[in-house]
Amino acid sequence: MALPIRDINPPRTYPYVTKALVFINIAVFIYELVKPEIILQYSLIPAYAWDQPYRWVTHMFLHGGLLHIVGNMIYLWVFGDNVEDHYGHLRFLLLYLMWGFVAALVQYQITAWQTAAMAAAGPFNNPMYTPMLGASGAISGVLGAYMILYPRATIVTLVFFFVITIVEIPAWVYIGFWFLYQLFYGAVDLFTLQPSGVAYFAHIGGFLAGALTAMIYRRKQKIYYWYWYQI
Repeated sequence: MALPIRDINPPRTYPYVTKALVFINIAVFIYELVKPEIILQYSLIPAYAWDQPYRWVTHMFLHGGLLHIVGNMIYLWVFGDNVEDHYGHLRFLLLYLMWGFVAALVQYQITAWQTAAMAAAGPFNNPMYTPMLGASGAISGVLGAYMILYPRATIVTLVFFFVITIVEIPAWVYIGFWFLYQLFYGAVDLFTLQPSGVAYFAHIGGFLAGALTAMIYRRKQKIYYWYWYQI
């Protein structure tokens, strides 16, 4: 097991949006502890997704437990500031929400396929009625963008493997391994028709959306600067 502590890649601007997102997620989680019924009211339940479209956004700010939110917020805190620095505050917020939506949409499609393959009917043992919640889809987009934008950045990582130690790992290695992990367990979920309760395809979809965004953005940025200097 490996957990990022920080990256050696200081941003040029203050990460207002990243810190605000962390604060909002924590505040909502505390509210969940007081009123747990909001999980069913605002999580993304695939069967209700199109009739109640607000769920595509609200599910990103809900979490299923302490470890769930702690893990997600650590990743957002470590990787979000540089991606925000690259895109700018407002653009980063809009992209974050878009990546979360794409991630949820991919997981929705996979869930629908699994449900059809299982021939499940009704709300019992039917994945279409299982709540989807968490910021991990949007944060996966942040990881995808980070790996494209800063592949050689150093990630200071806490590693649990027989002994506990701290190592420095290149971003492309750390995030690349994380993505392969999602692919492997996503394939297991898909082909065994036994959902594990982890939305691996939301992670995969969000990651690919973030990586593609970063590749397109960089290309446009280069064209823009070339045109500017020609003028």
